[in-house]
Amino acid sequence: QVQLVESGGGLVQAGGSLRLSCAASGRTFSSAAMAWFRQTPGKEREFVAGAKWGGATALYADSVKGRFTLSRDGAKGTMYLQMSSLRPDDTAVYYCAAANGPTTDRTPRQYRYWGQGTQVTVSS
Repeated sequence: QVQLVESGGGLVQAGGSLRLSCAASGRTFSSAAMAWFRQTPGKEREFVAGAKWGGATALYADSVKGRFTLSRDGAKGTMYLQMSSLRPDDTAVYYCAAANGPTTDRTPRQYRYWGQGTQVTVSS
């Protein structure tokens, strides 16, 4: 059974940093895309960052480019999102997602596996 488990969310002041982790189990995703999405109440889930396979260059949403950094540890089956210079509009539930294969698609429907989400709250 495939599981993605996020951790690292919390409350932080604007300008601060957080590091999210996503631990995958049940299969390896070294040749598949993994990504971070986020969602706020009443809005659609939006792409934050992703990489189409384990060694690929990460892609970022314009809103987080230069502030967030995605990394993957293939040996551990873990993905990270280092978030810096956080702003109140970064407040959301952040989800880890994985696809069945490589993709640069930024739409949620391309990702088969999802974690339960972790809340990130940035106070002003």
